[in-house]
Amino acid sequence: MKRRQFVASSLLAVPALTQETKKPAPAKQVYELRIYDMRFGAQQSNLEKYLKDALIPALNRQGAKTVGVFREMGKSDPAKLYVLIPHASMDAYAGAATRLAADTAYTSASKAYNDLTPDKAVFTRYTTSLLTAFDALPQLVTPARESRIFELRTYEGYSEDAVRRKVKMFNVDELPIFYRVKLNPVFFGEVIAGEHMPCLTYMLTFKDMAERDANWKQFGADPDWKRVSQLPEYANTVSNIIRVFLEPSPYSQI
Repeated sequence: MKRRQFVASSLLAVPALTQETKKPAPAKQVYELRIYDMRFGAQQSNLEKYLKDALIPALNRQGAKTVGVFREMGKSDPAKLYVLIPHASMDAYAGAATRLAADTAYTSASKAYNDLTPDKAVFTRYTTSLLTAFDALPQLVTPARESRIFELRTYEGYSEDAVRRKVKMFNVDELPIFYRVKLNPVFFGEVIAGEHMPCLTYMLTFKDMAERDANWKQFGADPDWKRVSQLPEYANTVSNIIRVFLEPSPYSQI
């Protein structure tokens, strides 16, 4: 009798153990990518102080723990500043502005920025893109805090279906090749609102340009890439590529 009770209780425990050990898939993040066009002659430090001392700490308090701030390598005209904000979900993004308005520490820290008069305005405008993370990379990957550069790439498609097929190509076939040849992903996102629609955007990181060039060369020569790139299902998925090289600001969390 005792043996039968032990076996029965053991069988009951197996599903529970399986449920405990099976990890749910990570929730897909939502990325907000801002690009600030700076005014000629403006003091960019006013914007950077606001980002460093007011906005980023407030977003961290909301749960966006790794906010990236980047400058273009070389001199763009006008200068641009890139801000990448990873939100836990679409609901988190939708409620971010309301939570900022209720954050007294943020209000206090941003006072000097908000008090700037029109003649002291730092930027002419900023554009915002909203992206949903890919299934194969649902969470942003934060690189080590060492010497690093970033490559931001946007792939436009001639139709929505073309972009969907390119997203599938990355999710199923292309990202494993990226990892193998050390095209180190930071994030991959399908743009759901913003410029250059329809499109996707992703970011890679490297130690320097020499490493970047060598690893892209290795990618181009990879047999799997050559095979995948010839598959009919992925034909004509990219109509234009926009590429920008970035370096992190000293206070960037990415």
